[in-house]
Amino acid sequence: MRRFIGFVFVLTLAFGSLAFWWVNKPFSLSAPTLDLSIEPGTTPRGVVQDAVASGVNVSPALLYWWFRLSGQARLIKAGSYELEAGLTPRSLLSKLTRGEEALRSVTLVEGWTFKQVRAALLKAEHLTQDSKGLEPNLIMNKLGRPALAPEGRFYPDTYTYAKGSSDLKVLQRALRAMDHHLAAAWAMRATDSPLKTPDDLLTLASIVEKETGSAADRPMIASVFTNRLRIGMMLQTDPTVIYGLGDQFDGNLRRRDLLADTPWNTYTRTGLPATPIAMPGKASLMAAAQPAVSRSLYFVARGDGSSQFSDNLDAHNRAVNKFQRGQ
Repeated sequence: MRRFIGFVFVLTLAFGSLAFWWVNKPFSLSAPTLDLSIEPGTTPRGVVQDAVASGVNVSPALLYWWFRLSGQARLIKAGSYELEAGLTPRSLLSKLTRGEEALRSVTLVEGWTFKQVRAALLKAEHLTQDSKGLEPNLIMNKLGRPALAPEGRFYPDTYTYAKGSSDLKVLQRALRAMDHHLAAAWAMRATDSPLKTPDDLLTLASIVEKETGSAADRPMIASVFTNRLRIGMMLQTDPTVIYGLGDQFDGNLRRRDLLADTPWNTYTRTGLPATPIAMPGKASLMAAAQPAVSRSLYFVARGDGSSQFSDNLDAHNRAVNKFQRGQ
């Protein structure tokens, strides 16, 4: 009897050692890096089949029983995973139960137009191009915002995504992020602000974003435009004219361009342009909501990225002569 018990003990020890060796032994992979996609609702056996089909050289039966015996088979999460050399049965299960997906990222930059956003998404690695070829209005329909112009509606930030994700999902996240930041800025707007709606704030913030050379000048630039709106003075800001010209703009803004009327030409129309002209960041949103308190109606670039602000036209003309004409 003792011999039998001893035999069983040795056999159990040997089996345990073999199992320990197996779960920690690196798989043989068909390529240095494999992509494993697990759809929601996939069973543990289905996960094993997907792993083998992706290029993991392993006995399906052994891998399945490892999943089952671990007690964690039902904790495996759907997602897109990247499998690399050195992966073992133990580390594979850990990766799948922890949901360690293979993530990529795309950065949307402050001041970008929607056209630039689409170009960045088109170049983004492993991002499914579901919006490719769609007109902007159709994209907004798919995002649940029909009749809303896309310009300026997406918050500039870095967004991570799983390999194979849709570009529409990234846009949806950026849209919601802008909703959040715009609502926060609107709630903190100055009590005497001439802005009537959150959309007005977004549009003004986009102008501030494009006009700002030095970050410290944002509140004063917002103040100039706010002061002009308050007294009904034309904004006369070049970035809105350039935006209205679209592909016709060749990098050189001419006098005839300033006279070419478009819904965005603030030299020919009073008030804010028809839509935002770019994506404003948080600082520009807050500058539009809480501009500096001043009487300034003009500003001119000093040549070092900063601006000179003036309360009246005479002072502005002197600033132009000094900083632009060197007189």
